[in-house]
Amino acid sequence: MAQQFCTFYLNNTQFGIPIHQVQEIVRHQNPTHIPLAESDICGLVNLRGQIITVIDLKRRLGIHTPITERQLDSVQNNVVICVSDDVVSLQIDQLDDILELSDDDFEPAPATLQATLRQFLLGAYKLANGFLLVLDPAKVLEIKP
Repeated sequence: MAQQFCTFYLNNTQFGIPIHQVQEIVRHQNPTHIPLAESDICGLVNLRGQIITVIDLKRRLGIHTPITERQLDSVQNNVVICVSDDVVSLQIDQLDDILELSDDDFEPAPATLQATLRQFLLGAYKLANGFLLVLDPAKVLEIKP
């Protein structure tokens, strides 16, 4: 059996989210800051009348690096995902393709990955040009203790 994934890059690493949990891709909007929010919460945006939390996905995954002015200007897209009734927007570096991959090529997340990152992954796929780390959207949305 095959599954489809919306793929994108964070720090030059390719990630994917199961396509059935992606609501849409939107151009970056400047979020309204939320006082006292966790450092990985960028703020809130109004998406056609729906108030949505914007998450800095790199910070949430523990792969954040300081942003330069040039990188700040390059943030172009957000992936809006829906898990149960929760809808959030994830900031990404660069949108990629929709990939259809066979379950036969799916493997557990590599043990060599940082534990903080590994906890958010369903697993990985080997690709001709590297690999695809598949995020578990439910884990990405979990509230940290």
